[in-house]
Amino acid sequence: MTPTIVIVPGLGDSGPEHWQSLWTGKFGAARVRQDDPDRPTPETWSARLQEVIDATPGDLVLIGHSCGVLNIVHWARLTGGHPRVKGAVLVGPTDADRAFEEYPTVADMAPVPMQPLPFPALVVASENDPFASFERAQAFADAWDAEFISAGEAGHINVASGHGDWPDGEVLLSEALHAWTPPDIVRM
Repeated sequence: MTPTIVIVPGLGDSGPEHWQSLWTGKFGAARVRQDDPDRPTPETWSARLQEVIDATPGDLVLIGHSCGVLNIVHWARLTGGHPRVKGAVLVGPTDADRAFEEYPTVADMAPVPMQPLPFPALVVASENDPFASFERAQAFADAWDAEFISAGEAGHINVASGHGDWPDGEVLLSEALHAWTPPDIVRM
């Protein structure tokens, strides 16, 4: 059975043209909606993610972008994960350990957890992301024991960088789902 996708947006709830919002409708995904999507903290954002996990039946795959990635890794650190979470696709992780003049509230998500995740994960990073260097994103993937894929020079992999609809991301999601949740086929 195909797991349910849980969309975990970053700051501002990934607006209506963002690939995460498009995927919510396209794949019938559950979505984490924070009370204050512009003021992240590990505890409050993790609590909301846990509520969505508890309310969504069956196996789950988490899809995070930017601060949504930080939400997932903090949730995993705080809770130890959940047996129904079969994996996570972590796109454009934000480096909360670095100061961002335009988004000072991101610092509330520091320090970025640097321990292995309790489920398989795929980090997709851009070579010119303004919110995390390519090397830092690769260090995150190594620390989280996650697979790592370069998206090339794709900015922050959001609407501003031309990624409303994101077909390459759908291919990566399909490959991850296939790897993490093999079909229930009995061969005779």
